[in-house]
Amino acid sequence: MRIAVLTGAGISAESGLDTFRATDGLWERHRIEDVATPQAFARDPALVHAFYNARRARAAAAQPNPAHHALVDLARRHDLTLITQNVDDLHERASQPDVIHMHGRLSRALCADCGHRWNAPAVMSADDACPRCTAHAARPGIVWFGEMPYHMERIWDALERADLFAAIGTSGNVYPAAGFAQHAGRAGAECIELNLEDSANARDFDRRIQGPASVTVPEWVASLSG
Repeated sequence: MRIAVLTGAGISAESGLDTFRATDGLWERHRIEDVATPQAFARDPALVHAFYNARRARAAAAQPNPAHHALVDLARRHDLTLITQNVDDLHERASQPDVIHMHGRLSRALCADCGHRWNAPAVMSADDACPRCTAHAARPGIVWFGEMPYHMERIWDALERADLFAAIGTSGNVYPAAGFAQHAGRAGAECIELNLEDSANARDFDRRIQGPASVTVPEWVASLSG
């Protein structure tokens, strides 16, 4: 069976990482507009780097949870395309063989001038030079608001080929990911949502399973394995 899975902040939250959207409009005590846009980086690169340095440290200290490990088992048993909105490496540290990071990764750096990418150090600063063009324009390799997510052609293709699409721990508020269930469903896939509560696009799913990902995902994977 061909399965496409999208994971969001809810799966990482159970490993202790803060979710992207909070009810008070703040993200780890910062306005999103101040730390997650190209304009914010141009205005105050030191603040943006400090924010992502802290996130990088917290992600490095976190550990994969049972939901991450269950998806590794799913990949062993089925033709799995795993897409994540998360920028941590918890899927990889659970030994997931192939992960599509549509919003980039904390472990990567990007030159805002020439587009060169390299492995990010634990701590980045506004004084860091690009190893290729030497410009002092090193930024986190993260997709910010107003930027195009990565690997979209591969993602659309996987959604169109899938027999089953599952969204795990996603809000249903951020596009294009919020449109994945509709796209997969139009192509003939069964669509299932695993979440603490209904997402903003819950109507796009054929089935919904509510509960913590560390419980629901292993149970769901076990049910697919017979």
